[in-house]
Amino acid sequence: MNKNAMVWGAGGGIGRALVSRLRQEGWRVLAMGRHTDDLGDLTPYLFEADVAEPESVERAVAAASGEVDQVDLWIYAVGDINASKVADDTPGAWQRILDANLVGAYLAAHYSLPLVARDGHLIFLGAISERLRLPRLSAYAAAKAGLEAFGEVLGKEERKRRVTVVRPAAVDTPLWEKTPFKLPPGALSPDETAERILATYRDGHRGVLDL
Repeated sequence: MNKNAMVWGAGGGIGRALVSRLRQEGWRVLAMGRHTDDLGDLTPYLFEADVAEPESVERAVAAASGEVDQVDLWIYAVGDINASKVADDTPGAWQRILDANLVGAYLAAHYSLPLVARDGHLIFLGAISERLRLPRLSAYAAAKAGLEAFGEVLGKEERKRRVTVVRPAAVDTPLWEKTPFKLPPGALSPDETAERILATYRDGHRGVLDL
């Protein structure tokens, strides 16, 4: 029997790589994203959701539940970044980063948990946040640090399920174009990152893991 995966942020660089690799391995993949138009060649199970809107997330999960009875692997790979000093940033821009990286993770998990298998695995895409506490990255650093705390608590609440926060270093995606920093040498490709994320599932990892 095919296993089922749900990938949030499926339209992003890492998300698309995850959908592709999972499909190659025979998984049925539910692709959740704000825009999923270009994913039809990878999976027929496409669900649009704005992770900043509770009703949108709830509708997407309800639609997905009409396709599968349970989700064995659940991955939150939504992310956004903004480079601005605290004095210059706007509340709306700051909130957008928190919505993508933290609030959306809560909403997606909250509405998805009834669909996640009792022994399922939830994986959140974090970042090596202590290395990101740099000028102009306050919202992103705060959101990713909060995500680790959220993941730790969720893991304690859902002891029969595995919860992992993976922390990749630099990944060569368009996200870097929103920052004033150069992509460092040795940055991972989305495909390499996807493979390392899926290895955490195969290895049965819990907790925080640097990729």
